[in-house]
Amino acid sequence: MGRAWVAGHHGEFLQGVFPDGRSLRRGLVSVPCSLYCSEATFTASDEPVVTVEPAWKAKAHRASVLALGELGRPAQGGRLLIRENIPPSRGFGSSTSDVLAAIGAVQDAVGGTLPTSVVSRLAVHAETASDSLMFGSQVVLFAHREGEVIEDFGVPAPPLEVIGFGTSGDGRGVDTLALRPARYSAWEIEAFRTLRVMLRRAVRDQDPELLGRVSTTSARLNQRHLPVRDFDRLEALARQAGAVGLQVAHSGDVAGLLFHPDAPDAQGRLETGSALLKRHGITDQWRFRTDK
Repeated sequence: MGRAWVAGHHGEFLQGVFPDGRSLRRGLVSVPCSLYCSEATFTASDEPVVTVEPAWKAKAHRASVLALGELGRPAQGGRLLIRENIPPSRGFGSSTSDVLAAIGAVQDAVGGTLPTSVVSRLAVHAETASDSLMFGSQVVLFAHREGEVIEDFGVPAPPLEVIGFGTSGDGRGVDTLALRPARYSAWEIEAFRTLRVMLRRAVRDQDPELLGRVSTTSARLNQRHLPVRDFDRLEALARQAGAVGLQVAHSGDVAGLLFHPDAPDAQGRLETGSALLKRHGITDQWRFRTDK
């Protein structure tokens, strides 16, 4: 029997298309968040069939079968059990967490280890588009529909305090796979090129304020493709609270106010941000740090 657990994420700092050689590739940079996680248990059996519980976890089931094949056990059966507390379809990475936990549990059960590059490829095969959770806290620009790293920034992002909240009102989220991939304009593509350079510098210099600017700009660019209600008001609210920026799930309905954890009166800024959100009618809030 093998076990593994994987934390979710909280939308993206950046998502768009980026030059890579002679082509443009879709990519994203996820916001680390340990509030929610998926845990998988895989128990090998003599039967040549893999079953999953709950039965509707088809992506995790597919991932476990793919992992067994990659580990040289294509005829191995077993029972995959998924337990998770991640709200689906909101931008917390519920599908990817399930898939990666399933792959990890299979590896633990059969005593094999797959390179991260292989795990990335299997995750995309299992769910069509994957988040970059397999890289932990390390910042990568990840081609989420190809399972490949476009750029590895080498270190974690600068730490941030985040007040998270929902943007849809009903909390139903977004069906990611039902969304048509965004068709970006030439101006947007050029903007993503600049944001990538800014992100590289923000990570290198561990600069929360620059990272906040990248995130806010990426969120604003996403307005043409998946609009967030009252975005202008939320952006103004972030400035009023002393936040370094605003981030959104580019294919979900969660967002967050980003705060420098070591800023003067950091706690006061967080309390102000929470109060302003409540005044705006947003009472469902949660807090976390990106480095914990």
